[in-house]
Amino acid sequence: MRDFMDLADFSGEQVQDLISLAKRLETRPEPDALRGKVLGLLFFNPSLRTLASFQAGMARLGGQSFVVTPQASWQLEHRAGVTMDGLAAEHVREAIPVLASYADALGIRAFAGGVDLEADIEEHQFRIFHELCEMPLINMESAVNHPCQSLADWKTLDDLGVRARNTKFVLSWAQHPKPLPLAVPAATVHMAALRGMDVTVLRPEGFELPGPVMDRARQAAERSGGSLAETSDRHEALDGAQVVYAKSWGSTRHYGDGHADAALRAGLTDWCVDEPWFGSAAEDCRFMHCLPVRRGVVVSDRVLDSPRSVVRQQARNRMFAQMAVLYRLLKRTGS
Repeated sequence: MRDFMDLADFSGEQVQDLISLAKRLETRPEPDALRGKVLGLLFFNPSLRTLASFQAGMARLGGQSFVVTPQASWQLEHRAGVTMDGLAAEHVREAIPVLASYADALGIRAFAGGVDLEADIEEHQFRIFHELCEMPLINMESAVNHPCQSLADWKTLDDLGVRARNTKFVLSWAQHPKPLPLAVPAATVHMAALRGMDVTVLRPEGFELPGPVMDRARQAAERSGGSLAETSDRHEALDGAQVVYAKSWGSTRHYGDGHADAALRAGLTDWCVDEPWFGSAAEDCRFMHCLPVRRGVVVSDRVLDSPRSVVRQQARNRMFAQMAVLYRLLKRTGS
């Protein structure tokens, strides 16, 4: 494995190999596996779980890590062809190759621009980062992807014994005070489809997932024997659901227009996941969310604190899933 950029780069069997490795490292640690290895972590955007889980995972494998947060310590410019007479002291064209030279692998988190939907879907910025990095690169969340979260979610579903085939997986939009990126919903719908599940995207009008995101998930479903549907009908979506994965994202109809987005979501306060949502779902239907989550806005306390909620397992599995990625990227056979 050269990089970890996108679950779409791997077959279902290859993903399952990573999951199996994550489970093995969870139960049978290898504290010297990456001794002497260094992981660089570059965060253009803030993080709690991603930062802590990568550092903890690297330490549990015997390696070390360093963290750079440009917004807090060192302003970096990423635009091409600009005259750097502002706050930025350095361009990514110098910074990324230098940071990569200090490490055996480099992880980068850089959110979407949130203005131009087509440009964000094309992942133009992250492609440049990839070109500049000579060491293995890990996508810690880009404009429309979060493969680390999806790998952890896959492991969580396996840990819970949730079958892939003939299992209804609902990705539901939920209320939030502001428009959030498409990275998690795009990665989640693809993960569930690649796993072979029967996936339904539940969202209000105006919050449809972009065509290219749905097309990619549909192709994954076709290859894996799953299915994909999209609806605004809550009863239809939740009927027989065995997993409800809640996530907020910005209006794709008004992408980049904060005022129009706010006006559209103002009347959607009832899109807070609560126990009555599960009335027609399977009795043991699970609730998932990537965290952080706003209680009483995205989901009610009684759901989040109930036995059906597995959000803490998801968060813990971030570390084990990423340990598997680091192991495959950096462990030398026989070392």
